[in-house]
Amino acid sequence: MEAILSDVVAPDDLLKFEKKYNNELVKGAVSKETRFEYAWCLIRSKYTEDIKKGIVILEELVHKASKDDSRDFLFYLAVAYYRLKDYEKALKNIRTLLKNEPGNKQALDLEQLINKALKKDGLVGMAIVGGIGLGLAGLAGLVGLAVAKGSTKS
Repeated sequence: MEAILSDVVAPDDLLKFEKKYNNELVKGAVSKETRFEYAWCLIRSKYTEDIKKGIVILEELVHKASKDDSRDFLFYLAVAYYRLKDYEKALKNIRTLLKNEPGNKQALDLEQLINKALKKDGLVGMAIVGGIGLGLAGLAGLVGLAVAKGSTKS
C-alpha cells in the first residue's frame, strides 16, 4: 500500500496521457478510460496542482458511474486526498467504497493507513496548539512579571 501512496508518475507518462486526453477533447468526447488514465497519472504527480486536477476528473467519473464501476475511482480519490494530507476526504471516499465492498482488502488497508495518519496528524495538531497555548501563557507570565517589577520601582 505504501508503494501506491508514494508512487510518482514519470513525466513522459504524464505527457503521453495528457496528450491522449487533449486529442480526444478536441474531437468532442473523452472516453471514460482516457479520463481515468489521465486522472491516475495526475494524482501520482509530485505537484499539488496536478493532484487537484486529477481529483476533479475522478470526482466527475464517480458521479457518472454506477455503484459497481465506481470502485477504482473512489480508491484513487482516497489516494489523491491522502497525498494532499486531506485525510477526512480520503476516509470519506474509502468508506464509500467499503460500503459497497466491505471485504475489499486494498481498501481496508488504505483505511487503516488513513486512520493512522489522522491520529498522527491529530496528535501533531494538539501538540502545536498546546505549544501555542504554552507560548501565550509564558508570554502573559513575562508581561505580568515586567508589570510587577515596574510597579515596585515607583
